[in-house]
Amino acid sequence: MLKVVNLSAHYGPLQVLRRVSLHVDSGEMVCLLGANGAGKSTLLKIISGVLKPTEGQVFFDEAPIQGEAPEAIVRRGLVQVPEARQLFPNLTVLENLELGGYIHGRTRMRPALEEMFALFPILAQRRRQKAGTLSGGEQQMLSIARALMTRPRLLMLDEPSLGLAPLIVEEIYATLQKLHQAGTTVLLVEQNASGALEICQRGYVMETGRIVLAGSADELAEHEEVQRAYLGRDYRHKWER
Repeated sequence: MLKVVNLSAHYGPLQVLRRVSLHVDSGEMVCLLGANGAGKSTLLKIISGVLKPTEGQVFFDEAPIQGEAPEAIVRRGLVQVPEARQLFPNLTVLENLELGGYIHGRTRMRPALEEMFALFPILAQRRRQKAGTLSGGEQQMLSIARALMTRPRLLMLDEPSLGLAPLIVEEIYATLQKLHQAGTTVLLVEQNASGALEICQRGYVMETGRIVLAGSADELAEHEEVQRAYLGRDYRHKWER
């Protein structure tokens, strides 16, 4: 469904991506792991059409999409949940959701809203509340729900666990599993390697703008470098149980 081929990118003279290649097949849940500054968010911004690469290609359903406007890419069904939520804080929960669903028109808006309120009941309770007054976990749920209002075929999430309490992270990951089981293809970008590897089938590891490892979730969880850099000793014992 998604194929990235030899993608490079610069911020001025600074090269931040170095011939990155990866793919996500239809129906998969794939994670991209890496420390802060590895280039993960830059990669997602290029895929989403927000930034332009200096080299390489991006394909969605075998069609090249690099250079397309972000709104055109969203209409194809490729949608990103950005890092740090990036909601409209002075608009209500309901208004943020409606902005997510505008591309499908009013007739499809109400059933989509009902689905989101069933998936995230707390948003139904907060529908008239301004987004900026929600807790961090509630804002992350709203950011995911707003993206889902577009009816994505492939959902990309940039650090959805960042800054959230462990119980909220578990709840969000459980929701992602439900979405995946319902047929949504997912690319999950995370520093939280332990959580991501538990819910994804495959993964990539990025360091300093390069893909340095790729494999199944089991293979990455057992890899010595992944354990040392991202998982720690406790995760190995947890995995073995």
